[in-house]
Amino acid sequence: MKHALPVTREADFAAWYQSVITEADLAEESGVRGCMVIRPWGYGIWERIQRLLDDRIKATGHENCYFPLFIPLSYFEKEAEHVEGFAKEMAVVTHHRLVSDGKGRLTPDPTAKLEEPLVVRPTSETVIGTAFSRWVQSWRDLPVLINQWANVVRWEMRTRMFLRTSEFLWQEGHTAHATADEAREETLRMLEVYREFSETCLAVHVLTGEKPENERFPGAVATYSIEAMMQDGKALQAGTSHFLGTNFAHAQNIRFQNAAGELEFANTTSWGVSTRMVGAVIMVHGDDDGLRVPPAIAPWQVVIVPMLRDQPEDAAIVDYCRSLQKDLAGLSALGEPVRALLDLKPAKAATKRWGWVKKGAPVVIEVGGRDVAGGNVSVILRTDLYQDGGKLKSTVMPRGELVDTLSQTLEDAQAGLLTGSTEALRARVTPVDDWAGVEAHFADGVKNPGWVDVRWSKPTGAALDKVVERLKSLKLTIRNAPMGQAHGDSGPCVFTGEPAVERVLIGRAY
Repeated sequence: MKHALPVTREADFAAWYQSVITEADLAEESGVRGCMVIRPWGYGIWERIQRLLDDRIKATGHENCYFPLFIPLSYFEKEAEHVEGFAKEMAVVTHHRLVSDGKGRLTPDPTAKLEEPLVVRPTSETVIGTAFSRWVQSWRDLPVLINQWANVVRWEMRTRMFLRTSEFLWQEGHTAHATADEAREETLRMLEVYREFSETCLAVHVLTGEKPENERFPGAVATYSIEAMMQDGKALQAGTSHFLGTNFAHAQNIRFQNAAGELEFANTTSWGVSTRMVGAVIMVHGDDDGLRVPPAIAPWQVVIVPMLRDQPEDAAIVDYCRSLQKDLAGLSALGEPVRALLDLKPAKAATKRWGWVKKGAPVVIEVGGRDVAGGNVSVILRTDLYQDGGKLKSTVMPRGELVDTLSQTLEDAQAGLLTGSTEALRARVTPVDDWAGVEAHFADGVKNPGWVDVRWSKPTGAALDKVVERLKSLKLTIRNAPMGQAHGDSGPCVFTGEPAVERVLIGRAY
């Protein structure tokens, strides 16, 4: 069986990942290290993610707004733990003008130095918290529920497209509440929004849970995550939701007068997902022929490729395809109108077909002269690409049958991808009872080990530091303590030997 990509997942997963991005026209290098040009197909997927998630965010009562890209350095200095957590990743603007050096180059004008350096937004807790301090005066002003879609910059040393870039796109939600209970409820509500979105729209099964103390967002009281498993067994933190308590409220003076006339500090939250989700879709659903895009987030769910030969019959084929496109666009699937494209680019039909296979379009329809004469279409399903013998599976069917079954076909493809993701994750989470078992599970030479599930006593301080160092020796991290587990496990923690209070997932991660 010959595949469309130059490298397989088995041969080199990292090279395969980059090959999918290139061959599917998702993104390319920009000339600035760690920054990428997101091409139309890749950005189209992100637009679908935006639209579907934005609807969910607004349905929970949040409103969109926008805050500046540049944040005064003094805003960060008010929250010491927060600034320490991001200090090594901050890009800083110090001048506002360039001048010629007389040698054909430009240099910052020494006389144009800013009175205060500006940080290029790594996250917006500080600037939004400052706004909250103006907006919130009384308990009647609460809760404040906002979200923004924006770009952020974190100067990464090791970059990988979509997964870890110096500049990336995301949404960040920020809220303020009268009580800690309300803020914690909000934190978990948005975590559940992320879980449902990931599974319903991305067809990526995730495990929700609380991060350990050492993995908390800088300045947070508690951080929760959704964790997805990639095909190579590594974890990807696909989204986070943070309960910030009153930490940022103290730093930014977010206070309100309660119903009794007393001043209190607000409790705040923040939560976000990013273009990293596109990377998750690639590494969860991709195969050796390229990307497979879940129909819910595919910019085009159906692509019609006319097989033209510069013959008089070409006009009739195009007319047939236009009529078919109109019929398909009148259908609904997954709660929305079907998105159907007629590809009339001047290229060979086979070239266009494999181009769309590599991009991961869920359904590719080829139409030639014989199809028109017989009232048929030739259908290729991206999730069912080959016959048993390895030959491309192209099914000829009556046009009317395609129209009658297409909606269900798309919904079945979406469900099938989620089933595959769910089964793959569950099959590679292994309970382990002691540290020797952890070492054996992740021993050199073990291919795609997945994650282990171990007892955990929630050590803190120096005891937690020792755990982190031991994990680092095997290039492991604690992913999270899954929600909904039965607490009070009477067995010993695999690290401390103390009685466990919960179980945590451990694995290698991106």
